[in-house]
Amino acid sequence: MILSWGRRRAGRKADNKKQFCNLDMDVEEIAIPTHFRCPISLELMKDPVTLSTGMTYDRSSIEMWIETGNSTCPVTNQELVSFDQIPNHALRRMIQDWCVENRSNGIERIPTPRIPVTPYEVLRIRERVAGAARRLDEKKCHELVGKIKAWGKESERNKKCMAENGIGSCLSAVFESFADRSMDEHVEILVEILSVLPWVFPLSEEGQTKLGSSGCLRSFVSFLEGKYLTARQNAVLVLRKLFSLDQKYVDAFGAIEGGTEAIVGIIREPICPQATKAALACVLFMISSPPSVQTSDEIRSRFVELGLVSLLLEILVEAEKSVSERALGVLEVLCDCKQGREKALENALTMPLLVKKILRISELGTEFSVSIIWKLCRIETEESVLIEALQVGALQKLLVVLQVGVCDGIKDKITDLLKLFNLHMSKLDCVDSSVDFKYLKRSFLS
Repeated sequence: MILSWGRRRAGRKADNKKQFCNLDMDVEEIAIPTHFRCPISLELMKDPVTLSTGMTYDRSSIEMWIETGNSTCPVTNQELVSFDQIPNHALRRMIQDWCVENRSNGIERIPTPRIPVTPYEVLRIRERVAGAARRLDEKKCHELVGKIKAWGKESERNKKCMAENGIGSCLSAVFESFADRSMDEHVEILVEILSVLPWVFPLSEEGQTKLGSSGCLRSFVSFLEGKYLTARQNAVLVLRKLFSLDQKYVDAFGAIEGGTEAIVGIIREPICPQATKAALACVLFMISSPPSVQTSDEIRSRFVELGLVSLLLEILVEAEKSVSERALGVLEVLCDCKQGREKALENALTMPLLVKKILRISELGTEFSVSIIWKLCRIETEESVLIEALQVGALQKLLVVLQVGVCDGIKDKITDLLKLFNLHMSKLDCVDSSVDFKYLKRSFLS
């Protein structure tokens, strides 16, 4: 019995040894040939390209090398006479063949990479699009814009190449040429161009002027009010980027009939978080005019009349942090006008939500929340507002914020609020015995 057990044990050792030997053989069999490895990453090349020095690298690695400011060949250290990257099709096919041969060892065949678009190709398609637009050949324009759109879907590199080579300014001019005519007749090409515009910024000054023309802005309003969700989303994304370029585009859009209502409509009927954030950013641009502009209060009052305060509070109930932060930023500016503060105080959710959002979103979100509470309590100076703030735990939250540390401007507002609260502490026992003070330092509790 002992002998048979010993034989079985010896047999298992031999099997294990054999498995280890086979494993070593597999490792040797799937060793990647040196000339298939990128000299930079030392990984198997998926898209080999050759530089002017004759050395071959993986495209992603050499692009990263050049983008970081290097102008020499990593291997030879020679100065690159050009940054052109020529696809090495012969080597790529050899790598693909090697992958197929070693498929049984778990090696997957690398896909044939798409050749990135070149500046020359971008220049050529710009000329063709512009020519088709001059002839008012909508069908040809639609075909060419579709090709641009397809290039952009292939890679971020293509988007960057097209943006850097003026495709945005070209499309802006084409958009204006069709928008100045009957929008109903050219809605298809306008929608197609609109789907590309969000990722072709920044624009040249000429492109900005074209896209900021009254005809284009009226088209954006029409799309914002329309039934096509994708067009509504792209329109508000383009407007956000356009508003960030110059205040004159903000003023021009605000002067268009229905523009303010259209922006609020995107917030009232949300499409996606990205569109909501863009719409909130547009509102912030529109209501954050310089103090010298006399119509700033009128614009804010108009947004309040459209029910924006209630919409912002609804957003704060369940929206993601980035959206909530922008909603607080808009609400903070709206509370600069009397109508905004009155509307905020009418809503029973206002004070509880503002206190709750302190230290829960971001540092900027906390600053917005504190600033709004200060405006509601200090400017309105109503005792009921102060008591409500105390009831929902504002005192405890503000003490914690002071301990965490904030900028001087917010610190002054918190100090002012604490003084106001202190005057009304005797009228209300606002400190709940169950409140957790673990975040406060000992010195503050003494």
